[in-house]
Amino acid sequence: MKKIKVLGPGCPKCKTTYNNVLEAVKQLGIEAEVTKIEDIEEMMKYNVLTTPVLMIDEVAKVKGRVADVKEIKELLS
Repeated sequence: MKKIKVLGPGCPKCKTTYNNVLEAVKQLGIEAEVTKIEDIEEMMKYNVLTTPVLMIDEVAKVKGRVADVKEIKELLS
């Protein structure tokens, strides 16, 4: 099972990324643990400078921009 995290303070870009992740997981029909991290101190543990950040299995895959559903599906496949 994939562990997916979206790091961001709750801005529109972060919410869009989170929703895109949920849609990608649904379209692929895979099991995934999707977590949204909005706490600044928690985000700092990941050495994040720009948000949103999409992490898959503890590896930052996308930083500082919204990943669309198609791109997320490719990253998860």
